[in-house]
Amino acid sequence: MKNNSSVFIFLDEEKKPFGEFPVPINFELDTSKLVDGEHVMKIVSKDPSGKEGIRKIPFFVRNGPSIAVEGISDNEIVDGIIPIMINAYGKGDQKQFLIEGSETPQSTPAWFWGIIISFVGFAIYYFIVEMNRSL
Repeated sequence: MKNNSSVFIFLDEEKKPFGEFPVPINFELDTSKLVDGEHVMKIVSKDPSGKEGIRKIPFFVRNGPSIAVEGISDNEIVDGIIPIMINAYGKGDQKQFLIEGSETPQSTPAWFWGIIISFVGFAIYYFIVEMNRSL
């Protein structure tokens, strides 16, 4: 018995599928032709008897430069003057790695300073205790 099942692949809310294929199918989705942001791939399958199945797969495209923001987060409540750092960097042509501008500098986190201060405080305490013992 011949399998005549096929799939129709739609992107976002398009009425016309960008492809109709007999199953099984292997293909490459070129996201460079899509705008950055949220998209949905809808796959409609039809079996030989005409019954349909639908699957929607949401995905996010980010081909453009990545944007990193430090100093403010999503839905954060803020007041006063806030220092904000913004960095944007792209992947380049993916044939050579660009080191300059590809990493976002970040401030030292507060937990790191807490560990340093605790270590220095313990070292001073230990030094004082040992000095008192030797006297």
